[in-house]
Amino acid sequence: MKHPLRQHIEEIIELTDKEFDFVLSYFKSIKKRKHQYVLQEGEIADKEYWVIKGCLKSYFFDEKGKEHILQFAMENWWITDYESFVKQTKSKTFIDCIEDSELLYISFEDRDKLTATMHKMERFWAKKSKIGRIALQNRILSLLKNSTKEQYNLLLDQYPKLFQRVPKKMIAAYLGVSRETLSRLNS
Repeated sequence: MKHPLRQHIEEIIELTDKEFDFVLSYFKSIKKRKHQYVLQEGEIADKEYWVIKGCLKSYFFDEKGKEHILQFAMENWWITDYESFVKQTKSKTFIDCIEDSELLYISFEDRDKLTATMHKMERFWAKKSKIGRIALQNRILSLLKNSTKEQYNLLLDQYPKLFQRVPKKMIAAYLGVSRETLSRLNS
């Protein structure tokens, strides 16, 4: 059976056994418990995480202390504060585990070395970046043109497993509505 990271990468590029072993040598594994942070606001995001098992969230608090969730990450998803990771500046977000999680991570420095050494991986991350920009654009369009109910239904259609794993208050924070508003949508 293929390593799950290899299966994930090979959705975009093909790797020989030797190439995958080389790629995997740049990654480290880590286990985090529910509610443990992988990144806190103000830290520099020097790692990008790939979820083997578990669920995480990326979020920030506004000036009134309200939580706003930017992203969830379940199995086979990547997560970091991308502005902080790319620019190596202080993070504006927190990332913590909603569930006990097993992650692989690659450091900023190692990702640079890997992509400079192996252009296939540079193509892989370029494609993942494009896919991520498309998802972000679609989320922004949905926020601007769809009602909250339509946004909720779209999220439910796209990620039904998320609703089984994430408390409704987090879904509300992702959609930018109160828990009460979310409850009315389900009525």
